[in-house]
Amino acid sequence: MVDQFVFDFPVKVLFGPGQLQHLHEQKLPGKKALIAISGGGSMKRHGQLDALVAELDAAGVEHVLFEGLRPNPTNDAVDAGAKLALDEGCDFVVALGGGSTMDCSKIICKVATNGGVCWDYAFTPTSGGKQFTKPGLPLVCVTTSAGTGSEVDVWSVITNTETQEKSAMMGDFPVLSVVDCDLMMSVPPTFTAYQGMDAFFHAAETIINKNAHHMSDAFAMKTVELVAKYLPRAVADGSDKEARNAMAVANTLAGYYMMCTSEHTLEHAIGSLHDLPHGAGLIMISHAYYDFFAQREACEERMVAMAKAMGAEDAKCGKDFVAALDRLIADVKCDGLKMSDFGIKQEEFPAIVKKYHEVIGGNVKANPLDLTDEDLMGMLEASWR
Repeated sequence: MVDQFVFDFPVKVLFGPGQLQHLHEQKLPGKKALIAISGGGSMKRHGQLDALVAELDAAGVEHVLFEGLRPNPTNDAVDAGAKLALDEGCDFVVALGGGSTMDCSKIICKVATNGGVCWDYAFTPTSGGKQFTKPGLPLVCVTTSAGTGSEVDVWSVITNTETQEKSAMMGDFPVLSVVDCDLMMSVPPTFTAYQGMDAFFHAAETIINKNAHHMSDAFAMKTVELVAKYLPRAVADGSDKEARNAMAVANTLAGYYMMCTSEHTLEHAIGSLHDLPHGAGLIMISHAYYDFFAQREACEERMVAMAKAMGAEDAKCGKDFVAALDRLIADVKCDGLKMSDFGIKQEEFPAIVKKYHEVIGGNVKANPLDLTDEDLMGMLEASWR
């Protein structure tokens, strides 16, 4: 391993239980905020929105609410948010929610200052492929889930439901993020599992990545250890503050170095055709994905290290990591997930493989082994039930 990396993370993070209550003490980046939340109503029901509004009021910041964001952020939501921000004279955005809200908000910030519409800047066969040339509106992230790490990175994944395409898009780093596990206590068990396993796969893909280095290993291996130990507890008891806090740590650590390989790309290809939770998609293909490399002994030392971090102290080969992964998925009650339950059909697999080559979601050249279309079809077939 030859270390070559850049470590440049300008995001100020307020981390820990109760940290949202200190937001008003910070130097906020404007005088009027667009608050972006999902359309499910949970931010209102569980008090997170009221708590945020109280902080903005205490800081003397005006605010406008933009709600209705979907679990998989869409280009039309980006355009509507950017228009509202401009119409209302907002000079920064506060994203309150999980990864989808933060992803959508990053591109709202960019479209608001660069003009046009979201899909002008996507990278798919139907999009404009333009580059953002201006900095976006400043963004403050208040994350209410533990999974995506979006509060400390620049990336977004946006869906165009009309063309059935997903595109990774690059925004700006948030200027400030709040990671407060008190805001995560109300996440239901199923979504706690989906989100936590997303963080796990960010880390696992980073570790098997051909470009991994000592710094990425440090962040990713600790994430694997924390998720394996604490995610089952958080799923079993959402009020377990120690487990929630540990998962918040894992989420953010994985966000600092998110060197995804093709597992994420393959899931994004599936998700472009079906509106399914991202973490669920990753879980459904994960056994076949990692078992492919384990069977071929492609990254034995790294898989053994992950297995040991997960508590399998006697691990000796890649298959031991796959077994540890299967146990973790069972422990978080996700071993019963079926592609067919989400409407995914076997006859769609060729279209998914085609989408795989069109979607930016991970570095497909950084896999332990190069994957052919036949390999990808085999993974999908092995994952389907």
